[in-house]
This record gives sequence, C-alpha cells and structure tokens, in this order.
Amino acid sequence: MTARRTFTILLGAILLLSGTAALAQMASELTGSNPPMENKAADPLPRWITDDRRVMRAYPEQPPVIPHSIEGYELSVNANRCLSCHKREFTESSGAPMISVTHYMDREGQMLADVSPRRYFCTACHVPQADTRPLVENLFRDMSELGIDHAGDK
Repeated sequence: MTARRTFTILLGAILLLSGTAALAQMASELTGSNPPMENKAADPLPRWITDDRRVMRAYPEQPPVIPHSIEGYELSVNANRCLSCHKREFTESSGAPMISVTHYMDREGQMLADVSPRRYFCTACHVPQADTRPLVENLFRDMSELGIDHAGDK
C-alpha cells in the first residue's frame, strides 16, 4: 500500500469517528440527561390558595385573581360554573362579587343582555393563585413607589 492511500484511509477513519462523536453529542443534548424512555417522578401539584381573600391588583385594569379553588368547575361552551355565582342576577344570593359590567359589552361598547361571548371563558384572564415559588423575580414597582403623586394629592 502506498503512503498516500494509507493517509487517505486514516483521514477517512478520523472524519468518521469525529462525525459519530458529534452526532452522539447532539443526540444527548436533545434528549437531556435522562434516557428518553425513563420514568421520572412528576413535580408535586401546587397548593391552591383558597382563603377567599381579595388580593390587591398590581396595576390598573389587571384582572382580579380567583381567591378560591376552581378544581372540578365546568367551563365549556355549554356550561360556565363561574357564572352561577358571579353573574349579576346571582350575586345577592351567593355573596360573590359581580363580574364587571365590561363583561356585558360587545366590541363596540354596546350593552348586551347577557355575558359577551368574548368574555365567557373566565380563565382566559382570571387565574387561581398557587402557593409556589415565583418562576422569575418580580421587578414591578407601583407608580406610587416611583414618586409620582396622585392627582388628588395637590
């Protein structure tokens, strides 16, 4: 065998091995540290805050949070359990706060006799609170903390 042929075979083997190693590294990055079919214990379910205490909103127009458990509530095209307490005509007997009048308006601001279809699915904006660690640090500061006076303070 000639030296040139030996060199070509050796170079091909090096390229083949390095390509295989690169593919193996990419595959391990895609699958993570766990093998693909390994059973992993699920994170524990969060404990919902169910103290029925209204929480101050952080900013104007923020939808209020749900201060009670909604586990098992049906919320579908055919039924909305939230409305059985929070709809205007049921608040006196339930003691629940009435949903905002904005929920009875269409896109043009015209009042409707019933809840607007675009406001029907409550959990699109309102969420229950869980007793969990925040995923990211909250850096929000209220305007009153920034030294801005209220209009009536002067």
